[in-house]
Amino acid sequence: MASTTATPDTPQPLDFAIQGMTCAACVGRVERALRKLPFVADAQVNLASESARVALRAGQAEEQAADEVAAAVERAGYHALWLHDRESDARRDAEAREHARRETLHLALALVLAAPLVLPMLLDLLGLHLMLPPALQFALAAPVQFWLGARFYRAGWSAARAGSGNMDLLVAIGTSAAFGLSCWLWWRTPDGGMPHLYFESAAVVIALVLLGKWLEARARRQTAQAIRALEALRPETARRLDADGRESEVPLAQVHVGDLLALRPGERTPADGEVVEGHGHVDESMLTGEPLPVAKGPGAKLSGGTINGEGRLVMRVTAVGSRTLLAGIIRLVADAQAAKPPIQRLVDRVAAVFVPVVLAIAAATAVGWWWSGAGAEAALIRAVAVLVIACPCALGLATPAAIMAGTGVAARHGILIKDAQALELAHRVQVVAFDKTGTLTQGRPQLAGFELAAEAGVPHEAALEAAASLQAASEHPLARAVVEASRAEGRSPAAAASVQSVPGKGLQGAGWIIASSGWLAELGLQPPAALQARLAYWQAQGASLSWLLREAGAPRPQVVALMAFTDTLKPQAAEAVARLRQLGLRTVLVSGDNRAAAQAVGGRLQLDEVLAEVLPQDKAAKVRELQHGPGGRARIVAMVGDGINDAPALAAADVGIAMANPGGGTDVALHTAGITLMRGDPLLVAGAIAVSRATTRKIWQNLFWASVYNLVGIPLAAAGLLSPVVAGAAMALSSVSVVSNALLLSRMRLPGGDAGSRKPAA
Repeated sequence: MASTTATPDTPQPLDFAIQGMTCAACVGRVERALRKLPFVADAQVNLASESARVALRAGQAEEQAADEVAAAVERAGYHALWLHDRESDARRDAEAREHARRETLHLALALVLAAPLVLPMLLDLLGLHLMLPPALQFALAAPVQFWLGARFYRAGWSAARAGSGNMDLLVAIGTSAAFGLSCWLWWRTPDGGMPHLYFESAAVVIALVLLGKWLEARARRQTAQAIRALEALRPETARRLDADGRESEVPLAQVHVGDLLALRPGERTPADGEVVEGHGHVDESMLTGEPLPVAKGPGAKLSGGTINGEGRLVMRVTAVGSRTLLAGIIRLVADAQAAKPPIQRLVDRVAAVFVPVVLAIAAATAVGWWWSGAGAEAALIRAVAVLVIACPCALGLATPAAIMAGTGVAARHGILIKDAQALELAHRVQVVAFDKTGTLTQGRPQLAGFELAAEAGVPHEAALEAAASLQAASEHPLARAVVEASRAEGRSPAAAASVQSVPGKGLQGAGWIIASSGWLAELGLQPPAALQARLAYWQAQGASLSWLLREAGAPRPQVVALMAFTDTLKPQAAEAVARLRQLGLRTVLVSGDNRAAAQAVGGRLQLDEVLAEVLPQDKAAKVRELQHGPGGRARIVAMVGDGINDAPALAAADVGIAMANPGGGTDVALHTAGITLMRGDPLLVAGAIAVSRATTRKIWQNLFWASVYNLVGIPLAAAGLLSPVVAGAAMALSSVSVVSNALLLSRMRLPGGDAGSRKPAA
């Protein structure tokens, strides 16, 4: 279903950066800690973005809630930072950079210390026996185990104290067992002896885990690029005009609604507003994906973050801060990346019991091998291998990594996916229902036919100029269409004098009449025989009809021309429908227009079904009818509309897709449907479904590989076929492969996307 929006009484959710999470079990611990707080209505934690979103109950003060949330996260063994302003975002970014620098240093030290331990083991395979003395092995392994690996002890102890487990607990127990066994074997060996020690297993496993986490963090930073790129579009300052017209550069935080701002060529728009002075072209590709600049003049709307191409513009601010369109887009992308689809909730339930089960398997492995006579040493090493390979990092990253990558690539192409449920449902869509006006058509009438009556003897140029002059001062959509048609032929019609409007009938003046078909009948006029066939043709097309008459001194006016007006199809409409049919989807038109006009559009686009003369309030009922397929089978239906009069139908559909057309509807569209198309290109509908299908495939691929590593690796380790070192490498590889597989989504080229080469979906 389409997402609902918060009411004015509902507090805004709080966003936090969470540090210290390592696996799906950590996500579950943080969520449980947050949901226990009495003022928290819901909490969603994302491992891939290392973030949490907390929904508060009504009446709860934000600052007090943020402090208590941070304290609860600390008690759970992690660190939380409230992201409530640009300063906290900057602090988060600075901490992330410092954390990445520290992680790189720790990884380098771990690899340097572990290399001498593993090198003799590799040389031993070549017949070279150069084992290091036990004291030197201990000296190299101890800093790795107790300094660089201290994080595993801290996090593992926090998890155990809370009565749960996580990846850190498995690593801490496994490597401690290997390190402790080595110390015991060294202690009991006579002086001068060379026992078989496992210091290298403990050190190398920790080094490999750190390597895996470093690679994961590096890949996760790439998946978060969509939000980072959007946030970077907001300028820090603005040029405000005072009452005397003087410019002064002020921080963006000091800009208020109603202020006048100056935009120089090449500058980014600091806030939402409208042009009050100047003309130019603005690059809006960051919002719509449309590569061509859009002409702007007085009265035109501007969105924060867009780039002024040429010419100085003066704008009046209409929205600032969190109320701007760009802020809404950032919020929607963040919501989609933080939300959990149903499949992730299943994964979280599995992860909650995974660690205790692994501990039980490891204990059973140790007891079983010891009981079978393999000895305590072999039994312990095989149990350690089980603990190491079972780390559920990949399981926790499988879904959020794919969701982040999928929503990121969609945002780059002008498709905003508002929630993970819409993303997951879209791949199952069977029927796509379209509104007509503004969705498949341009949304404005054009003069499609100007048919002359030969008997009148008036040349085409003179007749069209007369019609345009009579309507030049009118704001009626049909009048504007006639004027635009005249200008397209190189004329600039001047408004005729003494024009009178006859309500419901037409216009009259300067010896000419623009008449409706009803007025034509009232005047007792019949269309000339030569126009009868054309009249029937345009009526079959569902066109709106008007007549041009000339008052030539005769008893009655003379018919000069028939004017037919149609709402022309968007250039991409036919290809969009064809692509959806290629995907095996049924396409339906749900329109309030007359049956002839709707049938004409349906025929030209080869739609499967046309529902005409449907009132806006009845469209939701039609969507529900489409959801009940033949034989009573339920069908997944997507509704595509402009987000304004189609709001009830968008909400009734399983997946609402709102199209933000130029000139209006964008704000409404952002809050109406689960998916918003930021420009009026129907090809993006197929693009949204392609993203959903590709993302869903990645989720299942990731879950498959994450499960295979554990389902295959745990039995092999328990059977003694994997050493702890190999198990550690496999565990690190599983996490890296899952995130790397998700990142392949960034290479997608979507229908309706950029003009470059379109690659098939990943």
